[in-house]
Amino acid sequence: MVTQSSLFTPEIELLELLDGKCTFVREFLNSKDSIRLYETMLDKVPWTQDKLTLYGKTHLAPRMSCWMADANLSYRYSNMTMQPTPWLAELKELTHAVGTQAGVDFNSVLVNHYRNGQDSNGWHADNEPELGPDPIVASLSLGGTRDFRLRHNASKKTHTLALTSGSLLIMYSGMQTHWQHTIPKRAHAESRINLTFRYIYS
Repeated sequence: MVTQSSLFTPEIELLELLDGKCTFVREFLNSKDSIRLYETMLDKVPWTQDKLTLYGKTHLAPRMSCWMADANLSYRYSNMTMQPTPWLAELKELTHAVGTQAGVDFNSVLVNHYRNGQDSNGWHADNEPELGPDPIVASLSLGGTRDFRLRHNASKKTHTLALTSGSLLIMYSGMQTHWQHTIPKRAHAESRINLTFRYIYS
């Protein structure tokens, strides 16, 4: 179990981007607890491969997923509604710690498993109506390192971060309105689990 004492005093990097702001904590979790949490999630999460509908075509998502949230908090994206899975006990205290760092009382988390470098996530913004008009989203990475690319909607400027195991990226005001992000395919990438914490308005 990840406990509060497992967390470093974080060194926070501020990314001041056009029309938005992110903070990046490279070692939000220490190495030992990152490995332990990765193995726990891999074993205990009831993974599913969802069917997504984009531009009128339905296909299997190129990753495994699970939506964990407080009761009755569903989440809809890509013409699909995800019903909440009960929280894992191992995530409750972690969710509080991430929320304290971000200044948000998160009540849900979308967990994605990128099994290898062929698993990916296309350009998108987390801007669904149930997230509110200007959501704050916190992203915790476990396992293999993957590139996280950001692209400004108007200027098309880009920014790339290497998301390492135990790192926490928090996307603040403007990032879901003025930017999109992606996890592109990468040859030989190792298995990675990503937890994106959100607040759902019921």
